[in-house]
Parts: sequence; structure tokens; C-alpha cells
Amino acid sequence: MTDAEGGPGPPDGSDRRTAMIITPYTGDRRAEALDLGVRAWAPVFARTRPAVPGFVYRSFYPDGWEARQRSDLSAILDGEPQNVDLALVDDSLAGWVCTRLHPEDRMGEVCVLAVDPRHQRRGVGTALMEHSFERVRAAGMAMVMVETGDDPGHAPARAAYEARGFERWPVARYFKDLDGP
Repeated sequence: MTDAEGGPGPPDGSDRRTAMIITPYTGDRRAEALDLGVRAWAPVFARTRPAVPGFVYRSFYPDGWEARQRSDLSAILDGEPQNVDLALVDDSLAGWVCTRLHPEDRMGEVCVLAVDPRHQRRGVGTALMEHSFERVRAAGMAMVMVETGDDPGHAPARAAYEARGFERWPVARYFKDLDGP
């Protein structure tokens, strides 16, 4: 899951980067973090749906993408709050990241990166990624991994990750409709 930090900066050419702090997640920001996650992924899912086979989309999101997104993000915020960090701009939640460690592979994972659309392309996603990288380094891991979709909705995320030096590992994932031919 990703933000849309990739692509050009503001159309007027200004530098709209703002001062922010990154701080550990606290449960009192749970509702804000969930709402931000839905706002951040709304444009992604709008562009992803036409690119995914209908039976797959219906299976993954039988109650709609928003319900699934809230459920998945709730599981992270409730189940591993110690892995979540928040980016605050003027005490307003601008984004958040969940960093997991996989010591068996000497690897960290940027599990979730969500940036409020109002703060995208202002350095929030980059700062959260760098914070995640520091968590991974401090734990003695050798590399960091992130996953995202290969559909049009995730194109900005792919660009952002590649701009930060991530290298792609080609993976093919196939689905078959058992009710179809």
C-alpha cells in the first residue's frame, strides 16, 4: 500500500515542502489515520479497478475497497502500533508509515505508506520512507522491501520507490475464476 509522491512537484513551480515532525503512533490518532488511508487510496483504487479482472476485484472487495482498506489498516494500527510512525504538520496528521522487520531475511519492509492528498508531493512520503529506512538500519537489517501494484493506479507509487533507489523484483501473480471457463 502506497502514497502518490511520485511525479512532478506543484504545477506553479513553488516549493511547498512544509516543516514536519515524525513521531510514534498513538491510539488517539487512530480515526485520523484510517480516514487518511481512505483519502490517500481513493484515487489509486479508482484507477486500479478497470485494470483488474472483475472476478478478482469482487473477491478482494465484496463490500467495496473502502471497507477492506479500513479493515486492513485497522488490523495494522491495532495489531502492531509499535511499528507505526506519524508525520505531523502543524499537529495535523499528514501521513503515516508502518515498518516491519523480517530478521530471517535480514530485511525490513515498508508495509504501509499513506500520505494525505493535501500533503502529497511535499516531501512527506520521502521523509516517512527515510524514517522507515533508519528503523531498519538500527535493527541491523541489510535491505528494505516495499510492494505495490503494477496497475495504473499505483504508477505514482512505483515512480516514488524507484526514485528512492528501490529495484524491482519481477513477480507474476495469476488468478483463475473457478466459476468461469
